[in-house]
Amino acid sequence: MTAEPFTAHPQPAPTPRPGPAPYSGPAPHSAPAPRTGPGPRPRTASGPGPTPGAPSAGERLRRRVRDNLVAHLFLAAGVLCFALFSWYPIVRGVLLSFQQVDFAEPAQWVGLDNFRRLFDDPLFLTAWENTGWFTLLALVFGFAAPFATAVVLNELRDGRGYLRMTVYLPVMLPPVVTMLLWRWFYDPGPGLFNNVLKVFHLPAQQWLESQNLSMVSLVLVSTWANMGTTTLIYLAALGGIPGELYEAAELDGASIRQRLWHVTVPQMRFILMITLLLQVIGTMQVFVEPFVLTGGGPDDATVTVLLLLYRYAFVYNDFGLASAMSTVLFVVLGLFAGVYLRLTRTKG
Repeated sequence: MTAEPFTAHPQPAPTPRPGPAPYSGPAPHSAPAPRTGPGPRPRTASGPGPTPGAPSAGERLRRRVRDNLVAHLFLAAGVLCFALFSWYPIVRGVLLSFQQVDFAEPAQWVGLDNFRRLFDDPLFLTAWENTGWFTLLALVFGFAAPFATAVVLNELRDGRGYLRMTVYLPVMLPPVVTMLLWRWFYDPGPGLFNNVLKVFHLPAQQWLESQNLSMVSLVLVSTWANMGTTTLIYLAALGGIPGELYEAAELDGASIRQRLWHVTVPQMRFILMITLLLQVIGTMQVFVEPFVLTGGGPDDATVTVLLLLYRYAFVYNDFGLASAMSTVLFVVLGLFAGVYLRLTRTKG
């Protein structure tokens, strides 16, 4: 058996793959085809045009209004109510302050005569003095009592929620109910306060009939009735103070009074300023306390600005004079409101 000779078969040469063409520079721009018919001129690449099918500005506005129709209806109702019950009475009151109002005859324009009569009335100055005295006392009691209560509640660990509700409970009572309750407290006969004094063999006091005690008695009622809201505001501010500040002060050997003065008060400075300013605006409009408890007595010792305004309008039927007094009060309160807005804007 003989071996066959090996014959080498030639392999086919590999087909070369086409590579990228050599770069020869940018292709020259071809000239646009000439216009040959009456059709529209072809768009050139001069700038981006509107996206085909995009809604116009008017369509977008109509769609936005349609999508927010319910919100606009609620907003319109709120603006209408605000204009009807706030803006219109303000404008109407300012106009009436320059008129002599008599319901039997048309109102007559008298210019500044109502303001002259107002400033000539000695009771006008007395009312402002009493209101200022009430505001000053209310700031002292209305700041000290809520702040001290908030500091104590902030240190408690058990029963804090119950005590919060107890402190806020007077705010939920109707003002007239609160006044009637405190009238019984101040009653010179079977009143609570005089009975307590009797236990300690102390003489009974004329809380609402004395010129020296009547204003202080009204301030105590106002403080008790309104301190709940301020206490919760102070309590929330105290909760936002970092505990590390108190720990560092305690490590430095600071006493409770020093921690309160050098840590708590500086950290709450803005909140204290805002609440004091709001208390000024609120206490200058005091009406229910003197109206229900004292009627402005004794001897006009508790006549306030709003109580005198009430007398001008509904006792003397002089609505022009009452409107003039309301305009003066509106300007004074507007100044305090401007300070409040300036402070909040600066803080923001």
